[in-house]
Amino acid sequence: MPVSHHSVISFGLVAIPISMYTATQDNDIHFNQLHKDDQSRVRYKKTCAHCGKELKSEDIIKGYEYDKEHYVVVSDEEIEKIKTEKEKSIQILHFAQLNQISPVYYDKTYQAVPDKGGEKAFELLRSALMNEQKIAVGKTVLGTKDTLMAIIPRKNGVLISTMFYQDDIKDLQKSYDIPQPNEQELKMAQVLINSMDTPFDPSQYKDEYQDRLKELIETKIAGKDVVAASSEEQTGKVINLMDALKASIEKQNEGKATKESTKKKTTKKQGA
Repeated sequence: MPVSHHSVISFGLVAIPISMYTATQDNDIHFNQLHKDDQSRVRYKKTCAHCGKELKSEDIIKGYEYDKEHYVVVSDEEIEKIKTEKEKSIQILHFAQLNQISPVYYDKTYQAVPDKGGEKAFELLRSALMNEQKIAVGKTVLGTKDTLMAIIPRKNGVLISTMFYQDDIKDLQKSYDIPQPNEQELKMAQVLINSMDTPFDPSQYKDEYQDRLKELIETKIAGKDVVAASSEEQTGKVINLMDALKASIEKQNEGKATKESTKKKTTKKQGA
């Protein structure tokens, strides 16, 4: 896995050299745009607005428009040159509880790994954060932007998530009429929630629609007709909330009973 970024985590007089690796990947199916008439690829070219010449990446430089059609050119070297040593490192500003930060503030996630010589200090920071159930909020310059970061301890390492500033977040306080649920409804909803309470296991989830999309593509390649998907469950408007909650709890309990029955049969067969 290629290194996304080299940096240093700094707090107090402690400096921990780290490498950051991207923690996510794009597994989605991507389609190309084709010309409807002959199914040829649609290409996008970068051209000069003045001479019309098609440009390669090495022909392109950065320019800031300070007046209409007047630009000042800034090189990548100049952008790097104005960074102070402090801005090149991840400066921890303070520590906070994880649940104090709304998930809307998180952007891209990286895995942080200590560079040679920083292993002990890195593990000390991770263990202390884990024991205190806290995260660190830090700041560094990534590209051309002062970037907020959350340093999040895990059992087997550390994650670093870039964060949005408050100005980047839209107002989420959209108003709606809030009805007051009665005590019986609230208890029933809590029973349903508790009946579906299981530990989070990411291996249990997969993108089922992407699987059907792959099947669609294979069907089309084979020259067969596409058959509409059948739906086992029908979702509709809930008329009576209590009846819906009761039915949901019954269905959940039936599912658990079936799983337990299957588990017992499997155990008996293995013991036979």
